[in-house]
Amino acid sequence: MSNDAPDWEFKPRDVYVLRELSRDPQLSSRDLARILEEKYDIDVSHVTVSESIRGMREHGVFREAVIPNEEYYIFGLFEFKLNPENFADGWRDAMEYIRDSPNTLFYFLSDGEYQWKSVMMFSSRQNESKWIHEFYKAHGPVVENIRNSVIHNVLKFRTDPEILASLDEKNPRE
Repeated sequence: MSNDAPDWEFKPRDVYVLRELSRDPQLSSRDLARILEEKYDIDVSHVTVSESIRGMREHGVFREAVIPNEEYYIFGLFEFKLNPENFADGWRDAMEYIRDSPNTLFYFLSDGEYQWKSVMMFSSRQNESKWIHEFYKAHGPVVENIRNSVIHNVLKFRTDPEILASLDEKNPRE
């Protein structure tokens, strides 16, 4: 996964394609071409739609991830504070342990107290406890604190198509 910003010049149809795919990720390029014509008055072939999707994917405009239905897993928000005394010796190993864990869905740094945070998923609370125990065993000296919050009653788990309209605003039509 690259940290570089995608180098992509959006055409209006690209934004509409992303919006429609966020509504229904299973749409075929033929379905998308039909929707573009009916809904947005854009006449384009399914081959062009397919090439546009492939190009956006290759340039990193969007990421594809398989995310199981939230009913199958429990989710937690983990916050990791590091011990400054042992930071130099073990920060990278600890960071990579979290990043590379199959339980980590989303991992990021936040400002404020410079904490690492991750959204993690587990098949049970026992597996979550075991993960924390194993993490402390492997990286205890560098970890000052782990705070975990149970995420329950997930009420929304998707990208709304409307948010993608801002992509078109960043690349005004000529």
